[in-house]
Amino acid sequence: MSACGTKGQGERSGLEKMDPELFVELWEWTKAPGWSPRDVEKEKETHNYLSTEEIKEKVHKYNLAVTDKLKMTLNSNGIYTGFIKVQMELCKPPQTSPNPGKLAPGSNGCMNTLHISSTNTVGEVIEALLKKFLMTESPAKFALYKRCHREDQVYACKLSDREHPLHLRLVAGPRTDTLSFVLREHDIGEWEAFSLPELQNFLRILDKEEDEQLQNLRKRYAAYRNKLEEALGEVWKPG
Repeated sequence: MSACGTKGQGERSGLEKMDPELFVELWEWTKAPGWSPRDVEKEKETHNYLSTEEIKEKVHKYNLAVTDKLKMTLNSNGIYTGFIKVQMELCKPPQTSPNPGKLAPGSNGCMNTLHISSTNTVGEVIEALLKKFLMTESPAKFALYKRCHREDQVYACKLSDREHPLHLRLVAGPRTDTLSFVLREHDIGEWEAFSLPELQNFLRILDKEEDEQLQNLRKRYAAYRNKLEEALGEVWKPG
């Protein structure tokens, strides 16, 4: 599975506004590497709201299944705490704090364990990871993915900033081969995965598409103009 499929979020460029079908055609035309059909980026997470009793039962079953001592704790207020593991899959080395004496981030691909609560959102988890590794880049440049294994296939789904990773962990159980979390760059840097010649090819194809559309419009309105002139000629013919 490609680790470089997605990056940060911001203002959409002209290329990113292109018709999705055209984008697919461009992608296939250049045969760009790095695309994995297993990545399901737009899969939407279905939220399951659990009652207090259901949470209590699931936390109990979760802890019975834990093999690494990273158990969950249910508080009297209904909030539970626990651990999630997040794998770093970054295309570029992260920018880090230049302060001497501080530790540099772990190597790309390493697994990181975070202690969080059921109220922590995806956005907060991303911020915690960046802080842990002294990364100075904006959290908006990154996204958290859940990786699921289904029928010998691996699917990656980007999570929204408002989702709660510990809830997903609780529902899925402690096994990381069933559900795991991955930190990647967000979508806006997707074009960085292409070489300059490939991007120039994209622009040439877009220019060609634009010229063809303009020619079709000119022909269409020229035909309308001719019909209108013919109609006016019939009306004003001397009787």
